[in-house]
Amino acid sequence: MRKQNFLRDLFSERKHQIVNPSENVMGAYLKKSESYLSSAKLLRDNDHYEESVSMAYYSMYYMVLALFFRCGIKCENHTATILLLKDVFDIDNTALLNAKKERIDTQYYGDTVATKRDVEGLIITAERFNSHLLDVTARISNEGIGRYRENLKKILA
Repeated sequence: MRKQNFLRDLFSERKHQIVNPSENVMGAYLKKSESYLSSAKLLRDNDHYEESVSMAYYSMYYMVLALFFRCGIKCENHTATILLLKDVFDIDNTALLNAKKERIDTQYYGDTVATKRDVEGLIITAERFNSHLLDVTARISNEGIGRYRENLKKILA
């Protein structure tokens, strides 16, 4: 019930909402996702592990937003995005949840230091996650879009 209230509150604040599907916005987020993953690799290769963690996470996050805009779902809250990925699309959100935690830990807590091995693992995870979501996004039919939008409406009811 707490999760549903959280999502309802965000909906009433217009932090997430049902909008018209947009191929243009979806494409922009796909490009951002690809760019951020490339940046994560460049940062890793230059021993900037903390920044690489952030870029890998944002690559995954932007891939989810691309999926959402393909279906006409707008979400401006990271936690809600992670919840809706699971609850609306029935897609395992564990990788994204873990990447978010890793980003927060390395960015805000000085005692958490990302290593090259950590970053390499996260980049592999991001590549797999993004590839899966890209496939899901490409395969969505108009009926699927309608079904996902209905799933969101049920969650908010």
